[in-house]
Amino acid sequence: MTDRRPVVLVGVDGSPAGDAALRHAVAEARRRGGRVVAMAVGDAPVLGALDVESMPVNPEAVRQTVAREARQHTDEVLAGMEGGAGVPVEVRARLGRPTWLLVHAARDADLLVVGHRGRGPLAAALLGSVALRCVLHAPCPVTVVRPVPAAEEPVPAARASTVAAP
Repeated sequence: MTDRRPVVLVGVDGSPAGDAALRHAVAEARRRGGRVVAMAVGDAPVLGALDVESMPVNPEAVRQTVAREARQHTDEVLAGMEGGAGVPVEVRARLGRPTWLLVHAARDADLLVVGHRGRGPLAAALLGSVALRCVLHAPCPVTVVRPVPAAEEPVPAARASTVAAP
């Protein structure tokens, strides 16, 4: 039998924005009576002309390391969150480009939650914005979460904006 509870997919990367997104996703899943799928994305090993010795022998070993670190970090964030234990959280790890892996996984989600790092316009232009690309391409509604600045009291877990899929 398939689990029919609503799925809240969240991108996790260990950053303050990713942690805020995870907390928001758990709160949203609790509100919906759903579950969370936390996806961590690692860089796929790339063989360069000068770094042959640094090339991992097995990309699966890289994915397993990403999964282990993501699970550990996710558990730490949930442990510090009141009521976080009541929502099932599955951690998945993939190798590749975060935007497209999240958008692909969002086909099976009711909501996609991503953090916003706020690198600024120049960095966003050069590096691209995962949050923006997810908003533009995800097949489900997307919530973009900013981390709460340390000086503010965390009344909500995060500031969030939700955009419905086109």
